[in-house]
Amino acid sequence: MYPAWDADASSTPTSSRMSSSATSFEGASAREYHANPTWKSKKEAQHVDYPSQEAFQSVMNRIERLPGLVSSNEIDRLQSQLASVAEGHAFLLQTGDCAELFDYCNPEQIQAKLKLSLLMSLILIWGARKPVVRIGRIAGQYAKPRSKPTEIITKIDPTTGEATKHEIMSFRGDNINAFSAEPASGRIPDPERLLQAYFHSAATLNHIRSELASGLADLHAPRQWSFQHVQSSALQTEFESVVDSLTDALDFMKTIGADPSAFSSSSVLNSIDYFISHEGLSLAYEEALTRLVRKPTPSNPKPARNVHPSDLASSEPDDAALERYDLSAHTIWLGDRTRQLDGAHVDFFSSIRNPVGVKVGPSMKPQELIEILDILNPDVPIPSTAASGRTSGWSTPSGAPQVVYGKEKGRVMVIIRLGAGKVATHLPPLLEAIAASNHKDSIILLCDPMHGNTQTSPYPPASSDPSAQPLKTRSFGDIISEILSFLQIISSDFPTLHLGGVHLELTGDKDVTECFGGSMRLEPKDLERGYKSHCDPRLNFEQSLDVAFLLSHYFRNQRLGNQVKGSAKTEEEIKRQQAIIESGSGDELLAELICGITNRPQ
Repeated sequence: MYPAWDADASSTPTSSRMSSSATSFEGASAREYHANPTWKSKKEAQHVDYPSQEAFQSVMNRIERLPGLVSSNEIDRLQSQLASVAEGHAFLLQTGDCAELFDYCNPEQIQAKLKLSLLMSLILIWGARKPVVRIGRIAGQYAKPRSKPTEIITKIDPTTGEATKHEIMSFRGDNINAFSAEPASGRIPDPERLLQAYFHSAATLNHIRSELASGLADLHAPRQWSFQHVQSSALQTEFESVVDSLTDALDFMKTIGADPSAFSSSSVLNSIDYFISHEGLSLAYEEALTRLVRKPTPSNPKPARNVHPSDLASSEPDDAALERYDLSAHTIWLGDRTRQLDGAHVDFFSSIRNPVGVKVGPSMKPQELIEILDILNPDVPIPSTAASGRTSGWSTPSGAPQVVYGKEKGRVMVIIRLGAGKVATHLPPLLEAIAASNHKDSIILLCDPMHGNTQTSPYPPASSDPSAQPLKTRSFGDIISEILSFLQIISSDFPTLHLGGVHLELTGDKDVTECFGGSMRLEPKDLERGYKSHCDPRLNFEQSLDVAFLLSHYFRNQRLGNQVKGSAKTEEEIKRQQAIIESGSGDELLAELICGITNRPQ
């Protein structure tokens, strides 16, 4: 947690949203919606058909009786921190696997992802001089949307050697079916996997909490960092200079008594928040973990608590005190395939108190984005505390002495995933629509440079299995080019907006080779060496730090008023950078952007 900027509970504007819950979900109060969720009457994209509805409902009934994985107070704390991100006072780092597997629920892999997130955030804090809000794609990211319900595989007869093609169900994530296609029956959706997902999420989250409580966030970690993987000597020098600055700052903190390792008393430096998230794909699972929570009101200031349905008739007459919290995670997001305005997912997302994300791909029209934002973050009454001057977390019309309605800041994260080649044409219209709307001061703009840059490796798989498909990969050059283009467009054309954070698929595991390029100078032919993903390619440990250093460098120059090196302004510069990207040498582009080591036309 960040006591220096985290709003206290009394300034968290939850009660006003409760009183206006009719605005959010079609005229129903939270109590009424909870009793009869309207999303169930709408079309659910990516719906899963289970062979036995009786078995499925039995599992849902069991999950409904289980405790929530997170608390409503934790969700409110995240909302408060996201309000600071929306205001430009903090930066959001959302990272993790494309799709978690149950096998990832082990101490080594959980700790590796957690450590990497902490290291990246430390680098970003150094450059931006802002707190970093850390959200993991973890402890629940088990479901994946698919473009097709089935896939074709090739099987070899062990006796005759004859190859035959078979159509089986696509892998939908570990909480739906099995990754292995042998036997094919493993691909049949099994509701018991949803129960397994709950317990694996609980175990993962418990380990995260225990690691943080045990001092995993070691601020002296930079002293042990090695940059032997960095092939560019200029880039290695730049990285080492950042570490020198960090360690020097830590020595200073120790001198003045701010180092938690030097004293037995607790310190803000060993107290951090780490929030969990996943794509809200399986609505039945999300609904089963959604609870009515009675929040404090002026007339009833008792602490927040979950409300059992049997309590509603007599002891909870005040609908304004009730809110729906999805306790499966601190925040969930709408995928690019499930954001239909009249669909079940948008309806469900509008009904919960959690902050939510919306994936925005090239097919999203500007007006459609604004309509989704209107549904997810409608105008709500401003609390009296905000009207009297405590406005943290709220966007209000300027100049009005007593504002009645406004947008909740940080309620919605707009996660834009376009692809390096489409940013220049697709991003400006989206930003124009946002800048002209009453959402411009309340949303968080996130750059997702991963999903729009997936490609197929030009090298055939080394496996002798005839059904083996070419590996999916991503160019590191494309990834950082999309981030940089995003930053350039905002800074040059949209001064009222800012990049609030990045959304990255990565792994803390060692020896992973799924994306090519970066300071390791991985090439497409190297991918087979350590390709471990069962879904989309992820940045490895070193490439993830590369991204953190790039962003840190950018924000440091911006903070100091320097011209950011590597900003492509002229057509000639754009062509030259594009040539570097197409050559696949992410290391050269990274070195140019961070160090400015090449001659550049002025």
